[in-house]
Amino acid sequence: MKIICVGRNYIQHAAELNNPVPSEPVIFIKPDSALVTNEKPFFIPPFSSDIHHEVELVVKICKVGKNIAPRFAHRYYDEITVGIDFTARDLQAKLKSNGLPWTLAKGFDGSAPVGRFVPCASLSPTNQIRFRLEKNGEVVQSGVSGEMLFSIDTIVAFVSKYFTLKTGDLIFTGTPAGVGPVKEGDTLCAFIGDERLLTCNVR
Repeated sequence: MKIICVGRNYIQHAAELNNPVPSEPVIFIKPDSALVTNEKPFFIPPFSSDIHHEVELVVKICKVGKNIAPRFAHRYYDEITVGIDFTARDLQAKLKSNGLPWTLAKGFDGSAPVGRFVPCASLSPTNQIRFRLEKNGEVVQSGVSGEMLFSIDTIVAFVSKYFTLKTGDLIFTGTPAGVGPVKEGDTLCAFIGDERLLTCNVR
């Protein structure tokens, strides 16, 4: 099982981190040890003092695909949820300044909590899905899938040129603006529409 992630997929998020707007999807991968399910807590790692939340829509691949045409991409996923791409921002800044990959800052154990998946058929069209993250009851991030620079179908097609997609693979589709730090004791709740699909306690 692969966890494929997209960076800088919302213009305002790229702007808040002073990053250039990409001309094609920015892709990175988290190992399966990053995955957190069943609302288990997130433990702040000892190597970072600046862990940030990044809420994202997450799609689950439902069948094997390679070199998928964009017009057929919707056939390769049938469930969506929300997830959090936890990022060690201090470590990421250090890696970026040295021209190094983000892997250590993005792929550490427990850095990818995901919520309960729901069928795509029960949601708004994939370009109209509204989602948000609340920290301790306050909305800190909100977005709609139509604001993505690269749509879900575009991402699926693009990624499949490089990686064979397999049943159960997850794709984190990028985060809207509003990312920020978490601390021990915080409670994060992520929603699609008004349905809470993920609760993550920070320890």
